[in-house]
Amino acid sequence: MASDTDDRSSSALNPEERRWLDRVRAATSLSQLREITGADSDHEAYVQTKPTWEQLRGRKLGDPAPADGLPGDRVVVEGQPFSVHGITHADTDAERAFLREHVREFLRADESVHCEQGVRPMYFEDFERVTEIDDYRWAMHHSRQLDLSSHVDGLIEETFDEEESGVTGNISSAASRFRDVAYSLIDSGADVYGNTFASALGDAASTFLMDHEHLATGEDFTSHELSKAAAEDPSKLPALQQYYKRAFLPQPLEREWLRRHDHELELFTHARNERIAAWALYHADGSRPVHLIVGAAHQPGVVYYLEAYRENRWDYGEFEFVP
Repeated sequence: MASDTDDRSSSALNPEERRWLDRVRAATSLSQLREITGADSDHEAYVQTKPTWEQLRGRKLGDPAPADGLPGDRVVVEGQPFSVHGITHADTDAERAFLREHVREFLRADESVHCEQGVRPMYFEDFERVTEIDDYRWAMHHSRQLDLSSHVDGLIEETFDEEESGVTGNISSAASRFRDVAYSLIDSGADVYGNTFASALGDAASTFLMDHEHLATGEDFTSHELSKAAAEDPSKLPALQQYYKRAFLPQPLEREWLRRHDHELELFTHARNERIAAWALYHADGSRPVHLIVGAAHQPGVVYYLEAYRENRWDYGEFEFVP
């Protein structure tokens, strides 16, 4: 089942470390982060903060506990629980069976279930009460409005079924496909060279294969390995979810960093977290529990915006309907 997101009572950190984490959590711009770190540039502030944040967040969160039910994070907004469940969406039989079992229970209890765009046709096409969010369509709409130099515009029609609003392909770049192949080759070499060597080689490959954009989207060897394991054994989803909770800085920092390097990629990654949260809040029906099923990399960002809404730090304003 989903757990509450408040981990501020952790005693795993000393007072100075807790203050540092709190200051970074409160930062809303890279310039503020530079003041915290004393770095010479916004770039250096971001790069220097990532490993320290990951280490301290990991200690604060502790080891992921085995899940009783569908794992995730719960944010209660004005008495209504919103549970965000990060998955691999790798289209495996194991994940499909696992998700369908738990979603049936949610629906029997008259709870709402919404999916990141593309997940419903993959796992829940015959579940009429499971709805699909329009996050990819929203990102495409804004990319066109901003007249950005697009990596994916030519793939839009073949990627999305305009009538069903479902993903029929993917928008992976050639670089992403190359990384997947490289990581798979490294993983297969573990049988010959051993797990320690393969892991070290994977970390090195992450360094060379990841550019500035991918530093902010969490596409590294660790996430590749955790996702692959969870896709075949959903009991390992908590470890994948925990990884992304450690890996990502607060949303304003990740979004500003990525937007500076590739505005379109920012729209199609972190910005969709804001849209998913806004969509869920706008469509919330009364006070019954809401479940959001999203890719694991989106879970921390969606939780960030739900918490920010609850604490009056963010509001989606007038809900935007996408043509």
